[in-house]
Amino acid sequence: MGRAFEFRKARKMKRWSAMAKAFTRIGKDIVMAVKEGGPDPDSNSKLRAVIQNAKAVNMPKDNIERAIKRASDKSLGDYKEVLFEGYAPHGIAILVETATDNNNRTVANIRSYFNKCDGNLGTSGSVEFMFDHTCNFRINAEGIDPEELELEFIDFGAEEVFLDDDGILIYAPFESFGAIQKELEERNIEILSSGFERIPQVTKKLTPEEAADVEKLLEKIEEDDDVQNVYHTMEESSSDEEE
Repeated sequence: MGRAFEFRKARKMKRWSAMAKAFTRIGKDIVMAVKEGGPDPDSNSKLRAVIQNAKAVNMPKDNIERAIKRASDKSLGDYKEVLFEGYAPHGIAILVETATDNNNRTVANIRSYFNKCDGNLGTSGSVEFMFDHTCNFRINAEGIDPEELELEFIDFGAEEVFLDDDGILIYAPFESFGAIQKELEERNIEILSSGFERIPQVTKKLTPEEAADVEKLLEKIEEDDDVQNVYHTMEESSSDEEE
């Protein structure tokens, strides 16, 4: 199995187990998708994907419809996606994806977390190159052979296809998202969820004490309302993999 498989196994729902945080994150995704392509999921492929993700975490239909309606309000401010890069203690690189309506607030908060936990907030491009930006799709596995699917979807950019407890996962470069989404829909293959992840090219093993220092910073960052995703180069321990 490749890096995407190992990455998924280690992270499986670890960071997004809190339902309230997942709803907040998806609510922002809905706003950004509607602002970009309109409120009709039939003509807005990005919104279609976000609605699938909302259903995957059991977000109530009323919440989804309310978020779409709210996002259609012209007076509602937009969220900007801002990427932060830096280092935790012990040389661990960290990437933080945020969606914010107040960049000054977000910058100040993220900087303070790094400073308080003996980390360093870096400049743009300082650690992003250490991660592969990927897209992924989880589809219904019923009646589908993962190996055959992988062969068929190589032409659309698929690099890894594997089975897990909740369906078949397809991983591909970030740029392949649109082509794979379109092909899956044209084949009437049910997409359960989809998204983007940044997979570290190399990870670093730490002692339990060192890992605790890094976790302290990660927890502070992840608790921030503006933060959507956090990625790092610390090797996940076996206890993290047990989900």
